[in-house]
Amino acid sequence: MWQPEGMADSFAARFAAVRARFGPLVWGLDPSGDLLNAWGFGDTAAGLDRFADIVLEAAAGTVGLVKPQSAFYERHGWRGIRTLQRLLASARGAGLLTILDVKRGDVGSTNDAYAEAFLGAGAPLEADAVTVHPYLGLAAMGAFVSRASSAGACLLVVTRSSNPEGRIVQEARVMPGTGDGPGTGDGPGTGDGPGTGVGHSVEEALLAEIGTLNAALAPGQIGPVGAVVAPAHLDRAHLEPALDLPAAHALFLAPGVGAQGATSADVARTFAACPGRVMPSASRLLLSAGPDPGALRDAAAALAAKFRAALPATGLDG
Repeated sequence: MWQPEGMADSFAARFAAVRARFGPLVWGLDPSGDLLNAWGFGDTAAGLDRFADIVLEAAAGTVGLVKPQSAFYERHGWRGIRTLQRLLASARGAGLLTILDVKRGDVGSTNDAYAEAFLGAGAPLEADAVTVHPYLGLAAMGAFVSRASSAGACLLVVTRSSNPEGRIVQEARVMPGTGDGPGTGDGPGTGDGPGTGVGHSVEEALLAEIGTLNAALAPGQIGPVGAVVAPAHLDRAHLEPALDLPAAHALFLAPGVGAQGATSADVARTFAACPGRVMPSASRLLLSAGPDPGALRDAAAALAAKFRAALPATGLDG
């Protein structure tokens, strides 16, 4: 795989490798207070440490990717941050790809600081990928994008979320010439093509902008800027507009599997045009099998097998 001089192995390449071995399933490591109590550990920093030890034991060699939600660790203060730091480092040492679900997003030097915290060798909470919110404009994510690209990491931009409250923003129609965000000014939001101009949604414009970035950063490859796109299911089965996912030249994190109602069939249907690029994520469905490591491992292996069957792909679909 071609890469610019000085660039680390891409996240897309590493994902393809773990996908070939374990499948695309992402295990969400979300230790809510209710879960820690249900496991008998207590909602304490010590209980959080026990959780981290058990899920790491269960995940290594069972799945290829894990996704801790930072908030569940941050709520325990510095001790929780220490546990998160240890979990990330240990997971990466065990060969797991780490997606840190932080959903940050700001401007200027604040984004620079966030990027330094999470991406690149030596970052105190180093992860292979992070989630971000684009509400202040994808163009404001320059520090995240450049650091992800040079570090061989991935930036996952929330585009179509799994919560229905997000639709009022994500379905909103963009107008040219109203600012510097998606679908405006001189960027991919102008003109009459898909995901651009009058009558196209924020989520369409975001995907178009992601595609433009990836084409520049990794021509002919899957780029370092991905998207969070929830699968359509149940009452969300006919979400409009249909998104042109392959054109983004991106990887996709698909939340909402299990407790939020989405199934492997829903994910396969939503990403039928690019099944090799999707990373389906489940948390509560799997963690409900705990705290026994063997039971957790069996639950994760069973769901991973379902996704391997539902999402057959060669490479990253071209």
